[in-house]
Amino acid sequence: MYADTQNDITRQVVRVAQLLLAYGAESDLVEEISQRLGQALGLASVELSISSNSLVLTSLVHGRCITTTRRIREHGINMTIVCELQRICLLAEKGLYGPNEVRKRLARIEPKTYPPSLVIPMIGLSCASFCHLFGGDIAASVITFFASAVGMSVRLAIAKRHFNLLVNFAVTAFVISLIAQTGYLFSLSETPQSAMAASVLMLVPGFPMINAISDMVKGHMNVGISRWGHATLLTVSSVIGITIAMQLGGIFL
Repeated sequence: MYADTQNDITRQVVRVAQLLLAYGAESDLVEEISQRLGQALGLASVELSISSNSLVLTSLVHGRCITTTRRIREHGINMTIVCELQRICLLAEKGLYGPNEVRKRLARIEPKTYPPSLVIPMIGLSCASFCHLFGGDIAASVITFFASAVGMSVRLAIAKRHFNLLVNFAVTAFVISLIAQTGYLFSLSETPQSAMAASVLMLVPGFPMINAISDMVKGHMNVGISRWGHATLLTVSSVIGITIAMQLGGIFL
């Protein structure tokens, strides 16, 4: 394998690893896909070192090593991208894709999201369903629906303007709690506590916490601790927003 070919394949493999980390894949999966793709494209071995915000990849062919570093910028969780990258790896392993096909496929990858007009009511419906499961009455479920739907609208609007994610969670939690506590202030429901609890469930960082635990269990302590810390900060930001709203409303659960 020529040096230029090794350089090209190494850049493609590290790009795949970078995208996997940026869109929420766990570290063990990133290592596995990177090694399998590199070997499928002709590299003898691929070694990967992952940290909280960067990765270092080394490829080896005929005793010649190439090492490259990439910075990781989170783009939010998107399993569509992760599945697409896994599909590219499988096609390369079957011999259907070579370096040129992989390069073209990677260039066409773009994150696809659901339209806000669909996401907002579905978030409201899901939180209202949780309220019902918590024993909330019809009025509490309706309050939860509107509180979480408005909160999701605020969250999307803030995210569109690229504000810090911690600020996003704090402001969203504040708005949701202000609306949800109307059940207390105006005696609209006999179970207002269910609305207060269920409406903020959309802010629970469940996926980052699961990834954090998975990384730590599988030996990626640095990345796992970093993800756990980030999820904890998001939770604390939400608590701050909820607390401020409750202070303004004079409600102390």
